[in-house]
Amino acid sequence: MKEHTTVKSAPNAGFLERLSDTAGGMLVGFIAFCLSFYVLFTNEGRAVQTAASLDEGLSVVVSIGNIQRLDPQHEGKLVHITGVLQTSAPLFDPNYGVTLQCVKLKRQVEMYQWVEYEESKEYEEGGEKKTETRYSYNTEWKTEVVSSRHFDREIAHRNPSAMAVESFTAVASDVQVGSYYLSKGLIEKIDSFSQLSLTNMGNPQAFVIKEGNYFYHSNNPKNPEVGDLRISFWYAGASMGNSLGTVDTVSVIARQRGVELAPYKTKSGDQLELLYLGSHTSEEIFHAEHQSNSMKTWMLRGSGWFMMFVGIGLMMKIFHTLVDWFPIVRDLVNLGLKLFALCLSSSLSLLTIAAGWFFYRPLLALLLSAVAIGIIFLARSRVPSKKHQ
Repeated sequence: MKEHTTVKSAPNAGFLERLSDTAGGMLVGFIAFCLSFYVLFTNEGRAVQTAASLDEGLSVVVSIGNIQRLDPQHEGKLVHITGVLQTSAPLFDPNYGVTLQCVKLKRQVEMYQWVEYEESKEYEEGGEKKTETRYSYNTEWKTEVVSSRHFDREIAHRNPSAMAVESFTAVASDVQVGSYYLSKGLIEKIDSFSQLSLTNMGNPQAFVIKEGNYFYHSNNPKNPEVGDLRISFWYAGASMGNSLGTVDTVSVIARQRGVELAPYKTKSGDQLELLYLGSHTSEEIFHAEHQSNSMKTWMLRGSGWFMMFVGIGLMMKIFHTLVDWFPIVRDLVNLGLKLFALCLSSSLSLLTIAAGWFFYRPLLALLLSAVAIGIIFLARSRVPSKKHQ
């Protein structure tokens, strides 16, 4: 690893310059503050709608035991099937002679390149603001081209501008489970890739060297140079007739539409088109979907609250700028502003979530509103009252 350090100096920003920067931050904060309401409010409606759709799906789904024969009485209904994957033809990479009976075959190309890392720290010295940056360079295998144009020292760490071989993914056109064909949406859900072993394969071309489970475009794979390539192959959805000795089983919940399994539209408005690797009952699949919906809901709640907290902090930063000449006062104001942003963002987030639940569960909405107002009163009670003489 190579490294070097640079130090850049700049005069301390004046009051008007800092005030101008604060004004720009206030605008960004205002946008984040407004956007947080949209994220929090719409997230609650989405969560309720998804939960209702899953409950509806579980109440009407029909589990089909014999998937080798289509039953006309299930036409248009939400069905649950479990079976092994089948594809009509193997997928093939003509450049490297790799072929496999599967749903997806991915060629992953990596190039040996320079990668720049930097660590910066700021400090004041002699009335100037200085930035010390330490740059380090290492060679690594990367799937994307790393541009060296903006490296601090490009001359000794120059990367090629493009790869001679591109990555790609081949997808089977027809995928079946028993007598049923999977829709494109269901095929897209088969995305659990495993690396293909190249043990029984030789060198596909004279200038390509096989080492382990990789094909190398290199004079010496054990000591590669910048610009060398290595290619690996990955597959998803091993189907019947493959050379691996194993076949993937999937469980699908979708609407029977002729010979195809297609999306099922619920009364709540969502579309159900579910696929899980392995053998699962319909109850297990819907339980997993409920858990996924709950996790997504809490992640968006946390994101909305954080956006609101940051937005309020940026909008209030002008008060910190006005007193940043006085260290003790500045620290106290900074702490007070953070506590204010924490209390206000928590209260407004709960109120927004309560508003989203008002049409679905009014009692829960009122409870959340009471907690939000309680946070404000609790914060005010901590503020000491002035003594009147």
